[in-house]
Amino acid sequence: MILLYPPVKIALIGATGIVGREILGLLEKRHFPIKTLRCFASLDSKDKSILFSGENIPLETLSKDKLHNIDLAIFCTKKEVSSKWIPYLARQKTIIIDNSAAFRLDPHVPLIIPEINLAELANHNYIIASPNCSASIMLMALFPLHQYIPIQRIQVATYQAVSGAGFHAMQELISATQAVLEKKAYTPKALPFPSAFNLFLHNSTLNADGYVDEELKMLQETRKILSNPHIRVNATCVRVPVLRAHSQALNVTFTQEICPEKAYELLEKAPGIKVHEDRLKNRFPMPIDVAGQNDVYCGRIRKDLSYANTLDLWVVGDQILKGAALNTIQIAEHLL
Repeated sequence: MILLYPPVKIALIGATGIVGREILGLLEKRHFPIKTLRCFASLDSKDKSILFSGENIPLETLSKDKLHNIDLAIFCTKKEVSSKWIPYLARQKTIIIDNSAAFRLDPHVPLIIPEINLAELANHNYIIASPNCSASIMLMALFPLHQYIPIQRIQVATYQAVSGAGFHAMQELISATQAVLEKKAYTPKALPFPSAFNLFLHNSTLNADGYVDEELKMLQETRKILSNPHIRVNATCVRVPVLRAHSQALNVTFTQEICPEKAYELLEKAPGIKVHEDRLKNRFPMPIDVAGQNDVYCGRIRKDLSYANTLDLWVVGDQILKGAALNTIQIAEHLL
């Protein structure tokens, strides 16, 4: 495996976005060994800077002459930007961790959740992909169970926070909520439909089969991460009026029966997972519990009374952290 050796020369592409800013915070908080840090953003950020560890880092725009002598490049960009620039950096033998969907399904690129398939990191050829946020949160909760008894099928409904659409969507939800309460009209811009006191089916590209890209990512990426091309995943993804943290209702069929008590036992021991509930109060994980938390919370595990070998689980996770920024930094830490 190609390794990094500290201190590291880092380029962060997409530094001003919601994931990029979270990565900057984690680099500082976790004392990542940095020799130099360069931050890249869009033309809108030209001649501006971003604060990191008490220092103002100039924001640069991407060009080939600036992408030299870098040990680690972290991309928090749209698929189109990653597709354009990552092959160029890989040819220079720069190690890249990408948060976009550009390379996730490439058979030559490992798709990594460190708690699940860290061994695959040894197969990287300079490019490493970090999974879709909804798939990451789901698999964090399911992998400990899958190790015990293999999963056959996953039925999942997601309740996805507006932060998945970026910082401007979060701002829009706040202003839209205020507008509705004050009985004022507002026109959504960051999101395609009104977000305040409303929900709508995920607005990623709708395919001819009736599924949107977000739902297909949960199927395709699950199969790759678990190295099981036959596992069945049926997802319905919904955007809800929550600022931060995704929730999921999971209905999971195993090859054999697994009792809820055993599921709790396995999850209580699993890294990155926290069982969080108070059954006497009918209190289970909520987005307000996990916002800003590294762990994925789960609870309300119960047997499906309608179908054999099947459990229901409720899972909530901060998709900006374990669904993106934290997972990226964990990968980088393992490369050291």
